[in-house]
Amino acid sequence: MSSMVVTANGNDNKKFKSEDKMDGSPSRVLHIRKLPGEVTETEVIALGLPFGKVTNILMLKGKNQAFLELATEEAAITMVNYYSAVTPHLRNQPIYIQYSNHKELKTDNTLNQRAQAVLQAVTAVQATNAPISGTTVSESAVTPAQSPVLRIIIDNMYYPVTLDVLHQALDGQNIYNACCTLRIDFSKLVNLNVKYNNDKSRDYTRPDLPSGDGQPALDPAIAAAFAKETSLLAVPGALSPLAIPNAAAAAAAAAAGRVGMPGVSASGNTVLLVSNLNEEMVTPQSLFTLFGVYGDVQRVKILYNKKDSALIQMADGNQSQLAMSHLNGQKMYGKIIRVTLSKHQTVQLPREGLDDQGLTKDFGNSPLHRFKKPGSKNFQNIFPPSATLHLSNIPPSVAEEDLRTLFANTGGTVKAFKFFQRDHKMALLQMSTVEEAIQALIDLHNYNLGENHHLRVSFSKSTI
Repeated sequence: MSSMVVTANGNDNKKFKSEDKMDGSPSRVLHIRKLPGEVTETEVIALGLPFGKVTNILMLKGKNQAFLELATEEAAITMVNYYSAVTPHLRNQPIYIQYSNHKELKTDNTLNQRAQAVLQAVTAVQATNAPISGTTVSESAVTPAQSPVLRIIIDNMYYPVTLDVLHQALDGQNIYNACCTLRIDFSKLVNLNVKYNNDKSRDYTRPDLPSGDGQPALDPAIAAAFAKETSLLAVPGALSPLAIPNAAAAAAAAAAGRVGMPGVSASGNTVLLVSNLNEEMVTPQSLFTLFGVYGDVQRVKILYNKKDSALIQMADGNQSQLAMSHLNGQKMYGKIIRVTLSKHQTVQLPREGLDDQGLTKDFGNSPLHRFKKPGSKNFQNIFPPSATLHLSNIPPSVAEEDLRTLFANTGGTVKAFKFFQRDHKMALLQMSTVEEAIQALIDLHNYNLGENHHLRVSFSKSTI
């Protein structure tokens, strides 16, 4: 069947039965199933917009299905490949997208007026946003509607993020565990001119571009081979979570297990300067415990002449960046602390025989380091400070009430508690504020619960 003609309410059941016998061959018409009952035409059209122009739509509300026609088969292939890797959701419900048997969608426009009106409105918006050839558009002159240009901000960028990694990433996702979070929105620009293909810019449709001024353009034959070798999928623009290029895979390995990675320095600046501390309360041990959530603290020095400030030396630059990101601006002992990179390369220990009032402490051989073991599960459980704490290594004799009392004695209020169903050695405990949870972690991490069990406390991403 090369085309289909159906009524807008989709009562032509014979024709739709054929959709169940999919041969899987590409078509610019896509069949969308398991739609929520209340979903609108606009929401369905929005699924296709990132991949190209949507030329027709047919809603089959009685069947919770729809047909979507894109302008080109290439756009449809890209869309299907993308959504096969990332399950699409509408109204928090997973939906399913596949190629239709039909190569063209012909609808009775008199019975499909609502859908056609929505489609015309979307097409008008797309036309408004289309770049005008030969003109330059300033950032301030264009409203940030649904532009084809995306602006991407990377939060907590502690590992290398290459253009290839960005090419396959999604808004709100962490590229690596607990860091490199993407924030994606529409740019005010409506066109992007790329002159060079290098580590700062790339045109994925033009592998022949030079790498910089004065550099020769790639020979077309070599460029084609290079494009084939480095493409993430057979379809340009398609995304795959399994196809991280080698450089990114190496960075991910470094994040998970602190393995050595050529060209990427894990050393960085390992020393942090922490200021606005509560000098009446803070100790090297309390700073070791809190900053130890994000890395293996080697040395701590509270400054002799400025006791509201301290230097903290982490095991490597990645850990100091993580600690700075997660702890800067948090409250410790009632004061908002400031965490920045120090100009010092190491924290000096006091000279032999010199008493510095216990302000400096060497934790280099501490048994409490969380990240000594490469590939440890602790690398996967690094989360920002939160009101909910994850407790582990709880002995069988300790009950919920014991733990509630213990944590209430740190000065906060325990709002909720839950043992893990399969393993009562672990539990979640929620304090009323993040500040209270920070205090509880400082006071009770490594607390001796008896029976040779020392409590392990960390921040959780879960809520109770």
